[in-house]
Amino acid sequence: MQRSLSLPFSATWLAITALCAMAVGGALFLGADSRAADESAKTASSATAPRPALTVNVIQPTSAQIAATLHANGNVAAWQEASIGAESNGLRLTDVRVNVGDTVRAGQVLATFAADTVQADVAQARANLAEAQANAAESRANAERARLLSQSGALSAQQIQQYATAAQTGVARVEAAKAMLNSQQLRMKHTQVLAPDSGVISARTATVGAVVGAGTELFRMVRKGRLEWRAEVASSELPRIKVGSSARLTAASGAQVEGKVRTIAPTVDAQTRNALVYVDLPAHPDIRAGMFARGEFVLGQRQAITVPSTALVVRDGFSNVFELTPEKKVRMVRVQTGQRTGDSVEIISGLSAGASIVARGGAFLNDGDLVRVQPAAASQ
Repeated sequence: MQRSLSLPFSATWLAITALCAMAVGGALFLGADSRAADESAKTASSATAPRPALTVNVIQPTSAQIAATLHANGNVAAWQEASIGAESNGLRLTDVRVNVGDTVRAGQVLATFAADTVQADVAQARANLAEAQANAAESRANAERARLLSQSGALSAQQIQQYATAAQTGVARVEAAKAMLNSQQLRMKHTQVLAPDSGVISARTATVGAVVGAGTELFRMVRKGRLEWRAEVASSELPRIKVGSSARLTAASGAQVEGKVRTIAPTVDAQTRNALVYVDLPAHPDIRAGMFARGEFVLGQRQAITVPSTALVVRDGFSNVFELTPEKKVRMVRVQTGQRTGDSVEIISGLSAGASIVARGGAFLNDGDLVRVQPAAASQ
């Protein structure tokens, strides 16, 4: 009887164990399937989320003092030019002592003429003066004797008057001879061409052996070596420029020179409505008379909003910056730029002082792009 009861109990226990195992396996299978589904959903979500287009640094516009300037163009010219020519007529050049570019001082000998003919003329003038003086002395003596004899009646009044006239004529001939001698001595002096002032020789036409006439130009000189910038400024801008204000001139080589406004032309060109502003320039090897140059007048200081030049993006011919929105997206804002000072650019309009803009890399962005903002500590 006991044996027959134990067999059904064992089978029941085995059936219960199998059912438990099946339940546990099903639960494990369902849990693994749920985790796989969650991971798949996360992967799909990350794949569909928008990615940042660029990692950027964000800055704010800076309020700074910048110099107010007025740009202009013009020519560089000599402050004054001296034309040095021959003062004697028909003389031959025997020596030319200076050339273009030489610096000369006042009174320096620049060229000489042949003086043989002039020396002969000076000697003849001296001889004529000596003869005139001797004749004048004789005439004075005759006039004195005639005066003494006038009371005796030995000479008539007409004869006495003739002697007195001869004495006066002798004095006049002496003065004429002296004038002729002075003229010939002046010709002798003019056989040497002297510099009328200190400066730099800018042109030379003198040639050894040439016979030139009086007034023929031999040299041209920049007086004192001084140059000036003749800037063309619109008549409406003239009230902003004052005599004595500073100006910066940029030569074709890129060299910059500081000058001072000397004067403003009293008239305005009727065709261009521009006036000339004369700026004195210091000596500089890259600044030469006759060259064209651009420059700017410094008119004072003013407050302005500036951004780095790297923040500007030029598209379709307009200047833009990318402003950061609260959603970490960028918005392209068109701005009006002003003066450039070093690496900074003045913003005249289109941007508020508290805006956050992309510092650099805007050329790789488009309006509405999502960006990743690099922390300030990391950017350092």
